[in-house]
Amino acid sequence: MEKQQQQEITEYIIRHREEFQNKLLSEAVEVAGKIHDILQSGNIDLLKNAEKMVKYVVKGKETELISFAEQEGVAWAEHSLTLTLKLEWVHAIRRTIWHYLFEYDQQNTHGLSISEYRDSFFKMEMRINDGLDKFLNSFFLSYSAYKDELINAQRKMVEHLSVPIIPISPQIAVLPLIGVIDVYRIDTIEEKVLTDISKMKVRTLILDLSGITDMDIEVIHHFQRMMSGVSLMGCEAVITGLRAELVRKMIHLDVSFDEYASTKGTLQQTLTDYFQEL
Repeated sequence: MEKQQQQEITEYIIRHREEFQNKLLSEAVEVAGKIHDILQSGNIDLLKNAEKMVKYVVKGKETELISFAEQEGVAWAEHSLTLTLKLEWVHAIRRTIWHYLFEYDQQNTHGLSISEYRDSFFKMEMRINDGLDKFLNSFFLSYSAYKDELINAQRKMVEHLSVPIIPISPQIAVLPLIGVIDVYRIDTIEEKVLTDISKMKVRTLILDLSGITDMDIEVIHHFQRMMSGVSLMGCEAVITGLRAELVRKMIHLDVSFDEYASTKGTLQQTLTDYFQEL
């Protein structure tokens, strides 16, 4: 009986597709005004997708519903469509489904006792509302995951651009570092430094830290390990521009770069010395 009822409700909504869509648009006024723009900018047909979602919800096709929600989440995130519009749209779909379920119920005699009818109704209510909630949950998770991945990719690209290894001769390069160096950024610096030493065949890397006022303990130790890696690659590291605040912290931590790098006062003086040698 349940499967038959699901099929009948689905067919009833499809038979009244135009009225269903009009009712849906009247329930979601804000979205209705942007439905054409969303189709043009993101190739997302809201009305067609709403019908697909309703079919999955009414028929209890959870796997298909969740997969569809994940696709929708990526599409909305990719085209930077707002979540408030999606929420309004799904809530409008919820209200519209129940409107047509009421009409369907009024036009069909079920031959059920009151207790059977009550049981059938509550099962249907649970299936539909749970389905819509699962759609929203999967949609938001997919949307957030895509946005986080995009933000991380953009951040990584920006961080790589902020690690400019500048060749000043066939074998000498300079890396000026400025700003705050946190745990995430030191990972990026390490990756870029070791990769570019190999790719550019750098034999002397001058790291200018005059634009760095502070590093936390973990970053200092990571920087020391990075200097070890530079040395292992057969590259001489020269550190310039160490500020007094940073030197004091290194003294208290009993940290030194002497084993892996030489230190000089300023970048200008270091470059002058190297060019005199060339």
